[in-house]
Amino acid sequence: MTKIIEAVIDERGNVSLLEPVQLPKPQRAFVTILSTESDIAETALLSEAALAEDWNRPEEDAAWAHLQQDQSS
Repeated sequence: MTKIIEAVIDERGNVSLLEPVQLPKPQRAFVTILSTESDIAETALLSEAALAEDWNRPEEDAAWAHLQQDQSS
C-alpha cells in the first residue's frame, strides 16, 4: 500500500499527521521535508543569473524558435 498523507513537523522533530490514519499493522514511511514558499522564491531568484547565462544565447534562441509566434505581422 502506498498512500501520501500531509503532515507537519515541529522544531523538535515531532510529526503530526493532518488526517487520521488507520493501519492494520506498523508500516514503514518516508518523510520529505518541503521548502516553504519563501524559500522557493528565494532559490528561484538566486538561480536566475546562472540560468540566464546559459539560456540567453543564440543557440538557445534557435533551438526554441519553432515555439515562438510569428511576430512579423
